[in-house]
Amino acid sequence: MVRLFLVILKLLLILISAGWISLWLLKPTEVWTRKWKGAEEKATATVFGYNGLDFAVYTFPIIALAIIGFVYLELKPKEPKMRPGRSSITALSSPLIINSYLGILSGIEILASSLFIIFLAWTFYARISNDFRKMTPDKSFKLTPWQYKMSRMATRCGLLAEACLALLLLPILRGMSIFRLLGIQFEASVRYHICLGTAMIFFATLHGTGTLFIWGIKHRIQDEMWKWQKTGRIYLAGEIALITGLVIWITALPQIRRKWFQTFYYTHHLYIVFLVFFLFHGGDRHFYMVFPGVFLFALDKLLRIIQSRPETCILSARVFPSKAIELTLPNDPRLKYAPTSVIFLKIPSISEFQWHPFSITSSSSVNEQAISIIIKCEGQWTTSLYNQIHAEKDSESDLRKCIPIAIEGPYGPTSLHFLRYDHLLLVAGGIGLTPFLSILQEIGSKLNNGRNRYPAQIQFIYTVKNSQEICLLDPILSQLLDIEQFHIKLKVFVTRENQPSTTLREVLRDLPDMQIINFSTTCSSYITYGPQNLPWMAAIALFSSIIFLLLLSFFNHFVVPPSKKPSRPKNSTSLIDLLLICSFFVAVVFSALVVVIIRWKRLRQEFPLFSDKQSQSMKQSSHEVNRALDEHEIHFGGRPNFQDIFSNFKNECGGSEIGVLVCGPETMKQNVASACKLNSQVPGMNSRKTNFCFHSLNFTL
Repeated sequence: MVRLFLVILKLLLILISAGWISLWLLKPTEVWTRKWKGAEEKATATVFGYNGLDFAVYTFPIIALAIIGFVYLELKPKEPKMRPGRSSITALSSPLIINSYLGILSGIEILASSLFIIFLAWTFYARISNDFRKMTPDKSFKLTPWQYKMSRMATRCGLLAEACLALLLLPILRGMSIFRLLGIQFEASVRYHICLGTAMIFFATLHGTGTLFIWGIKHRIQDEMWKWQKTGRIYLAGEIALITGLVIWITALPQIRRKWFQTFYYTHHLYIVFLVFFLFHGGDRHFYMVFPGVFLFALDKLLRIIQSRPETCILSARVFPSKAIELTLPNDPRLKYAPTSVIFLKIPSISEFQWHPFSITSSSSVNEQAISIIIKCEGQWTTSLYNQIHAEKDSESDLRKCIPIAIEGPYGPTSLHFLRYDHLLLVAGGIGLTPFLSILQEIGSKLNNGRNRYPAQIQFIYTVKNSQEICLLDPILSQLLDIEQFHIKLKVFVTRENQPSTTLREVLRDLPDMQIINFSTTCSSYITYGPQNLPWMAAIALFSSIIFLLLLSFFNHFVVPPSKKPSRPKNSTSLIDLLLICSFFVAVVFSALVVVIIRWKRLRQEFPLFSDKQSQSMKQSSHEVNRALDEHEIHFGGRPNFQDIFSNFKNECGGSEIGVLVCGPETMKQNVASACKLNSQVPGMNSRKTNFCFHSLNFTL
């Protein structure tokens, strides 16, 4: 019965996606414009008006996609029942283009990008060809033919910016993300947000500068650019939106984002100004096309704020010799999260507003009481945290002061995709080790529980700059010591040191001991509860949509005077735009209040609190070393040769499916992707093919 229901939900998802895409393809055509005007005229006489029709046709399909998708993900099995064969989808997900400028592009990404570019070209061509055929310039401007053509091209570039804006916010959704339906996590989808944002600013700049150029040659800049019309397209609002978008884009450039992160972080919140003035400039009819991303983003943001309001505190911290710290945070035993999940942290004593993502290094199957993360001291925020922890380490008290902390998440994959493969090849560089700690602990937990669905062989390639960073392997030393049961072979490469004839056991033995610092928990009694579950998110999205539509209909019937209701206006008035903002704001806030009440009751009735006993239960850690570590390899003075490593591992495993998971610097990912591509070529007639399936676990924000 469940399987049949999943099939029905999957068909609905496909049909809704196909229908929404078809709308965008048909919208530039003359036939659609004519039919749509007639449909809006008929809808104006109904209770919901043309607003309800626009919302139902242009906005709600994506919200419905999220609602049905959350139910589908909840019912979908979390673990694979069989290993995958070599399918066309698997082939398309493999690296196809590896370039220092473009990065690593799979066949699916190239196909999706190509289709989107074709769609933009089609939209531009359909609009421009119709404009050039009619040639009806504004009489007040008295444009020559070439001036008219340039004016229309600039105007149509605005529609291309609108198409990019429609998708811009979808990749950065965390809890309400519909990208999880495609198996894409937040860290990976951020680059799609960056590409869409760059394309949007490019087209919006062409739109604005082209229009200003026409005004300039007609000596009308002073007359037109300061206009705030009561009806129609508001030019001043468009200029403010363009300037705001340029400020956001410039401060998000890597050169500025990495050097002045706070500037990037705070200016990025100007998206509220940008969206409001885009609405005033384009009108509500255009805004309904981009409204799905705005709607889901607002719900996602409010749900994250609600989750993070009850601050918890750090239970303990482990200080590593390599200027890294492992934080242990209290967790509800019923909160289950998948390996490679990410949580966002805010420490008010460092910053009241900044949130930073970190990979969870623990497994809920191994430790139900706590969540662990490892933080490397690299930037201003992490340096402040390290100094604060280090200062407490020098304190003479056995129980240091309480450090409040706010948590969002965890957010992670909906299925354990790494269990699908016959073998695993894990590649990590530096702090990129952290996602693999949770993976190996999860595999170890399943082995200890008698589960037989796990990769037969696991080879772990770990590259560090100096030997002190090897201490980060401490959380998985038990798996490394029991090599016969866990089938893990570790190869460590230390690139900036040269110690010949040294074993991994000797290196670990010579490292300084790590110290556990236990903190007081008197400032908080809360544990990490996690975000709302998927069915609740589906219900919240549906409830908010209904409230929004009802409010918008009410305002349009009882607030807008009948004399200001045109039967078929070309552009919405500012008053109607304000009513849309008010309806949206009230619907989202009302939904948030309902969530707050429900969550408060659940916290009081269902979730346990924690005590200082939990914080004292953390064991002191030191490097346990024995001769079993001599089975693993350590190399000094060079980087790994991935071509040789992949070739040898392929010979050991024979024809099979090998999952390759990589987390580290971009150059390392490109080298690993190249090795995957080269070693997955079709073999000879008498040999079985080995497929290396590439997965990148993180994306540098």
